[in-house]
Amino acid sequence: MTDEAAAEGWDGFADVLVIGAGGCGLVAALAAAEAGADVAVVEKLERLAGNTMLSSGSIPAAGTRFQKAAGIDDDPGRFAADLRRVSGAHEAEHLTDRLAEVSAEMVEWLVDAMGVDLRLITEYRHVGHSVNRLHAPPSRRGSDLMSGLWRAVETRGIPVAFASPAVELVTSQDGAVIGAVTGGARSDMSRIRAGAVVLATNGFGGNRELLRRFCPEVAPVSYFGALGSEGEAVLWGERLGARLANMGAYQAHAGIAQPHGALVTWTVIEKGGVIVNESGQRFADETVGYSAFAAHALRQKGPIYAIYDARIRDATAAGQEEFADLCKHGGCSEAADIAAVAALCGFDAKSGHDTIARAGQAARGAIADPFGRTAWGLGPLEPPYVVTRIAPALFHTQGGLAVDRDARVLRSDNRPIQGLYAGGGAAAGISGARGSLGYSSGNGLLAALGLGFIAGRAAAAHAIARAHKAAE
Repeated sequence: MTDEAAAEGWDGFADVLVIGAGGCGLVAALAAAEAGADVAVVEKLERLAGNTMLSSGSIPAAGTRFQKAAGIDDDPGRFAADLRRVSGAHEAEHLTDRLAEVSAEMVEWLVDAMGVDLRLITEYRHVGHSVNRLHAPPSRRGSDLMSGLWRAVETRGIPVAFASPAVELVTSQDGAVIGAVTGGARSDMSRIRAGAVVLATNGFGGNRELLRRFCPEVAPVSYFGALGSEGEAVLWGERLGARLANMGAYQAHAGIAQPHGALVTWTVIEKGGVIVNESGQRFADETVGYSAFAAHALRQKGPIYAIYDARIRDATAAGQEEFADLCKHGGCSEAADIAAVAALCGFDAKSGHDTIARAGQAARGAIADPFGRTAWGLGPLEPPYVVTRIAPALFHTQGGLAVDRDARVLRSDNRPIQGLYAGGGAAAGISGARGSLGYSSGNGLLAALGLGFIAGRAAAAHAIARAHKAAE
């Protein structure tokens, strides 16, 4: 850290400096600007990126007018209960309540005030949600969500400096954060003074050393998340004496198409698909979700395959462009019968036939599924079948800086670090204490955009009050 005395002059000033231009950072900037703050954003990459860009753009929110119009009864209490049922106990449960409470306001603000095109998804709920509460762009692409946020930023004239990484925070003698040093090999170093700083730098999924320290079981696994997720917030926070929380938690995804590298939507599983190992046998309840199922997939020694059928393929492709693209590029191989499925996957035809037959019996209710699966979507699979080879990967970490209900970063004694806020992957998430089992669908975007919304408003209020006090 650099203290105020060591900072010989300033090269710029903003009421609120946002570090990171992903979904969290852009929402924080927009919320702070709307609250009357002069805002600047710095981003270390040369373009828009982040895990929001890679996501399906699905934001869970409870009690929105879109739900009411669809006849869906939902509220923050039900939402928080759903999240807790999946996550179990963890170190940021106050954020579970806070994010559930603010979710509807935030989604409606994105649509009404920021002009972002979001629609309630009625075709599916995804893992962890007892009612339909995911709101996403029509394309189900995070890149379209980011495009909407970027248009709002440009319309408001908020400056965003790309290829300008923050390299350290600047603190006052009393320990308050008052700015940051930015720049690197491809840009001059600059000192930016700020009334408040929002850390929106993503998690540490791209930092193998931090993974080995906090999430050793996934340190060797392929990383499928955003470039630049290198854990700066954790490292800076530790130097300031910040508390870390839920550091062993992460979101994995069991369905990365091989060798295409595309994300296979879990909708194909929820509609009735199954997952088998190299012997053609199922090995867990697939409906626990793409993150939780990754823990089971990681224990398999050989390749694994998603098996579904043409009905599921076509229905899913009609509503999800990214999956449709995967199908167009040969990632969804059709097979006339189970023998053809076995030939595609390289396992014994009898094993495959037995697996699909037992799954069909469970789907019809004739037998209890040995893995406890009770939801079978469209029912038993029917020929022609479809096969996609998949593999698990780490998507993003869920641990980070402990923050309070206003997204203020907390010290180890739970006192806030004045002037410092965090959201998204930089802050502790709400997906359990460790591992991938506590992740409900949309938790990443809920924390990213929800905490960005909260942090932007709170940082603006802090910076404006600080400026008024200095002027007295």
